[in-house]
Amino acid sequence: MAYHDPKMTNNLTICHGGLMTTYRLLALDMDGTLLDSQKRVSPNTRKALERLAKQGVAIAFATGRNALELGFYSDNLPFIRFGVLSTGSVLYDFAKKVTLDTTPFPVEAVTAAVGATLDEGGLPFLSCVDKTYARQCDIDRLADYDMGGYQLGYEQICTRIDDPLTWIATHPDQVTKLDLFYRSQASMQRARAAIIASGAGVELADCEQGRALEGTAAGVTKGTGLCSLARHLGISLNEVVAVGDDGNDLPMLRVVGMPVAMENACSEARAAARCITTDNDHDGVAQVIEKLFF
Repeated sequence: MAYHDPKMTNNLTICHGGLMTTYRLLALDMDGTLLDSQKRVSPNTRKALERLAKQGVAIAFATGRNALELGFYSDNLPFIRFGVLSTGSVLYDFAKKVTLDTTPFPVEAVTAAVGATLDEGGLPFLSCVDKTYARQCDIDRLADYDMGGYQLGYEQICTRIDDPLTWIATHPDQVTKLDLFYRSQASMQRARAAIIASGAGVELADCEQGRALEGTAAGVTKGTGLCSLARHLGISLNEVVAVGDDGNDLPMLRVVGMPVAMENACSEARAAARCITTDNDHDGVAQVIEKLFF
């Protein structure tokens, strides 16, 4: 399929050319993409999503969040049926409230990643299929790590633990993803190097515009999770639109037929995209739906 140089059309850079594709699945990152800066879904975007679902297009959250962390949004957006959750570790059907597939994090890999993070004074948050675990002291310090926007959410949903390494050792194969927050990029890079040097086999992705890491089992990404969902639905990857803004979105942007980056996206996500939509505070997702599906 040949694609012409992009041209601007109502703020969305459309890269169509040659044969047209009918898209059957829309995968959406959450923070910085579907959600605005206040962690809300705008009325215009909600209306566009509902209209799209009524046309028979499948819609999926593609996010680092687990089912518990998505509770408010999934309840209020019932037309988004599927979830590529925990950065690809979990496939979830919200209509049936069942897990379709899961890839747990080997205990030795979780231990290595959390240990390296603690050595750097970082904040480890442990995500399972439907629960999130953290120390109260780490929740309290989120604002000090420029993550204050998540503090209220974590206060509401986290199950408190005293020591993450002890919890991991006594709950093997339950962790599906790690959120690892650091005081600085230098600290994050030292932790990354230590995790890699451990040889434990951890998939690491930059998130929060380079201020944090997401960890999953080796080889597990939003890209692999989205591929699994497409197979489950009998949909070709050429028929998939994926929208994202950050480093953890790169694997899914690189495998779909139509990768779209938000205007507020990091440079790597923008480079991986065929279309650039408006930012998350100006209905960028609604723009995508209007231009690519209707």
